[in-house]
Amino acid sequence: MRRALALTLLAALVSGCASHTDVNPDGIWINQNAIDAAVKGSNMREAMLSSGPNLEWQVDTKAGQASFSNGFELGEGKIIESKAGKLRIEFYGNFFEDLSIDGSQLTQAASESGPEQRFVKPKVSLAADAPPGSSFEHALYSAYLGGKWTIVSGDGQGSSVQFSPDGRVQGLGGNDRYALCLAGDCAAMSGEYDSMWLERAEQGAPWIFARKGQQLEIFQAINTAEADEMPQLRPGQRRWLLEQQ
Repeated sequence: MRRALALTLLAALVSGCASHTDVNPDGIWINQNAIDAAVKGSNMREAMLSSGPNLEWQVDTKAGQASFSNGFELGEGKIIESKAGKLRIEFYGNFFEDLSIDGSQLTQAASESGPEQRFVKPKVSLAADAPPGSSFEHALYSAYLGGKWTIVSGDGQGSSVQFSPDGRVQGLGGNDRYALCLAGDCAAMSGEYDSMWLERAEQGAPWIFARKGQQLEIFQAINTAEADEMPQLRPGQRRWLLEQQ
């Protein structure tokens, strides 16, 4: 009896060790630290950069490929080395990224492209054909704008607003879609300010926003650039003040 129990415990121990080391790196990994920083910070993009710049990784060892998204660019690389939970990715232009997987966490080693960054599997699985970066956006939108909001000041005062993680919005001046600016041209145009895109019936415009705790201010975006220059957006008149319930 004792021998049988000892063998059972030994098998469980060996099985536990094997499951810990035999980690499957395939799938999508998101930068949850960047999301947490965005929720806590006063400026969304600056807060995310403290844990970025990469926001999502997608790994496919069977195809020998891996790619990252930083909210604007998509970097596609080839896995040239894979062993013991470690991957080496080669990208066009002869630069490399090293990834390591330990349990539920993927770590991107510090390199010329940026500091060490950490990623986890998303809690919600999206469709297989979802565009790169969609899983990160879904998680960010849920954490940053999830729940119900009330219009404290502005058009529709007193009514409820709901931002869905798939980019739909209800109750905000008739708009039906939104998108937060994470990087790229929209970030260059808004500079130090956070911006979002609001759209109704496929017609939209950029807006400046500022989130402080449970309050969200949305301002008209004023272009201060000349006609032949790249737009430079600054906050104009406040259109809405929302409060999270």
